[in-house]
Amino acid sequence: MAALCESFTLCGLGPSGGVGLGGGLLALEPGPDRDHVLLTDRGRTATLFKVSDQKPLGCWSVKHGQIITCPVVCNFETHEYVAVHDDKVLRIWKNKDINLDKVFKATLSADVYRIHSLPNGGPVVLFRGGGVRTLDVLLEAPQQEIENVISDEVIKWSEAFMERHQPVLIFTTEKDGDFFVYVQKLKMNSLHKYKLEQQELSKPLSFTAYVKNQIITLLCLYSNDSVYRVLIPLQKNTEEEEQILSTSLVLNLSVSGRVLKGTSFVVLDKDHIAVLGSLAASGEESKECLTIWNTKFQTLQTSKELPLGTSGQMWCYEEKIFYTHGKVLTVIMYKCETSSLAAAVGKLKNSQAPDTSSFLNWNTLEDEELVVSFQSQESVALKSESQMTLRSKKNTVEKVQPDTLSVGQLLLNLKDATTSVFENEVRQLISKAQTPDLQAIIGCVVTAIMNRCKAHPKYYPQHLLLEIVETGDLSYSLCPDFMAVALEKKDVYLLQVCLQRFPDIPEEITYACLKLFLSISEAYLQEVDMNLESVICYIDIEFKNKEVKSEIVENGFNAELEQGVWDTKVKKKAHLTADSEFCPVGPQKAALLNAVLHSACTETFLLPHLKNLPAQQAVLFLRYLYYLYVKCSEKINTTLPGTHSPTISQIMDWMCLLLDAHFTVMVMLPEAKELLSSLHKFVRAQVRFYSELNKIEGSLQELQKLKHQKDSQIYSIEVLELI
Repeated sequence: MAALCESFTLCGLGPSGGVGLGGGLLALEPGPDRDHVLLTDRGRTATLFKVSDQKPLGCWSVKHGQIITCPVVCNFETHEYVAVHDDKVLRIWKNKDINLDKVFKATLSADVYRIHSLPNGGPVVLFRGGGVRTLDVLLEAPQQEIENVISDEVIKWSEAFMERHQPVLIFTTEKDGDFFVYVQKLKMNSLHKYKLEQQELSKPLSFTAYVKNQIITLLCLYSNDSVYRVLIPLQKNTEEEEQILSTSLVLNLSVSGRVLKGTSFVVLDKDHIAVLGSLAASGEESKECLTIWNTKFQTLQTSKELPLGTSGQMWCYEEKIFYTHGKVLTVIMYKCETSSLAAAVGKLKNSQAPDTSSFLNWNTLEDEELVVSFQSQESVALKSESQMTLRSKKNTVEKVQPDTLSVGQLLLNLKDATTSVFENEVRQLISKAQTPDLQAIIGCVVTAIMNRCKAHPKYYPQHLLLEIVETGDLSYSLCPDFMAVALEKKDVYLLQVCLQRFPDIPEEITYACLKLFLSISEAYLQEVDMNLESVICYIDIEFKNKEVKSEIVENGFNAELEQGVWDTKVKKKAHLTADSEFCPVGPQKAALLNAVLHSACTETFLLPHLKNLPAQQAVLFLRYLYYLYVKCSEKINTTLPGTHSPTISQIMDWMCLLLDAHFTVMVMLPEAKELLSSLHKFVRAQVRFYSELNKIEGSLQELQKLKHQKDSQIYSIEVLELI
């Protein structure tokens, strides 16, 4: 018996991801340690993830104009990463490296199709012409000539294995409707070519393979909704140029009149495979789903519907299936028991107690049908815990269980309720929730609301969502779809509140918010109600020309006067006073940008996304950051007034990040030239100003040491002379 267990979202997919052909990822490969995977997108970025924590550990990008054409793999012998961009440029780097422009680079003489990394054999490089080299041999002479083995054939799939300490590479090709299989033993430098037996009116769509006892088992998913097996012995010594491989039927992907149109599949164990595709019956609309089949008894074991669609990509590592679902990469664990006829037809009695998940998984709340299973898992965990505690605690746990279960049942009952009934019940549910269960209940509620929004595109309860966010018990990880829906609806006010309150927003979502805020028009924002507390104290919202309020300058500090002291030429060109400098954006957009500046982020993970920001938006954002920098410098304590206002360090960090991401573009743009010049002069004036302050630091410290006689009845005048 096989079963799909709990699932969770590992990460969102970039702009090139999503459903349909050509979407999704370039590849997913195992990382340097257990529970680590390497994701390569269809663009410039590769990311290392820790699966159980759903957390990125590293992110690397090639520069603009370059594209990663070969998935990143890990060299398990040296713990280095290997990738190819623009077909021929090889890059090798370590975990500590950040800028790929400064890592090892080698330009090869032929286009690379794929690099396969073996645990005990080092990486193997397969070229588009069919030539094969180990990475060590290739690095000795990167420009060495690579033979063309397959002439006009096109490689469709490849895989590498270690069999008896010998690396073996297998790849399939296609030419004029005929498919061929090549097997290469690297140590023996032997290459065998086979022709795949043709199936009438069908062709192979996907391949997978495994090796055991010197025999390669190649499984082929055909367009006639069937899976075929091909056996290839590795001990073959004949030198025949071409031998036809016969195929044997393993499985028909049909059950009870429903047929699965598979797009990809993976082997789970010797008797089970997972197939991703569209399941449809005659007269019914097809539904994309993930299925597990028993190849021994040719039965469908379990299936999971994918309502958001899929790009058809799937991988399997460490008893976890990775697949694209909508605009995210989903991970689902599976369980395969020893194959028996009773288990295959679902009649095997399970006397064992149900297992509970070994790690925290908030995304179990992904679909409405999983709400009850989430609550039941929680009940099982509580019950097992209560058996090891005192009777008083056991009684408390038992009292909590009915309430917890009723939440899931209530949400399922409200699935088809009217909007007013649904929202009223949800409000009552949140108001009555007990403190220990509040976060879990809110996670269930928000998931139910998001599913309702997806089912009914015109439904969007902004006020209800704001009320839930205001409770302070919702976070991004509880429901990743929450901010995705808000971005789709362009609900800038809700996004502003989320950025201010959520501590765990991924850098990809932060960038998406920034891009939306910069692209939306000022006229549209003027009609939107939002929180202006972060800007109302230093931007005059009364004037349509966005003039900055005139303020009293503390301690006589004035940016233009300070520049005049140090550089009279700068004074004539720069206009940095509070009376003459204008905010480049309106107060509404400024408040939204302040929310982005105030959100928590990691520079390493944010920089690759920031490089995709359009040039005009980058210049506008830099103008606003420069404006904030000037405003902060007018105050002796370098802080902006108001609540949720960005700090000087946040402004500087974002300014540096933006310049790092778009330095070349900024230098080339004519409209950015004057801005960069003014920024340079202002920073230079600041450096000189603080340099002069450092000179009198010693005198100020001596003044603090002076002890004055405190006599309120005596009036005295003291003159202090600074030399």
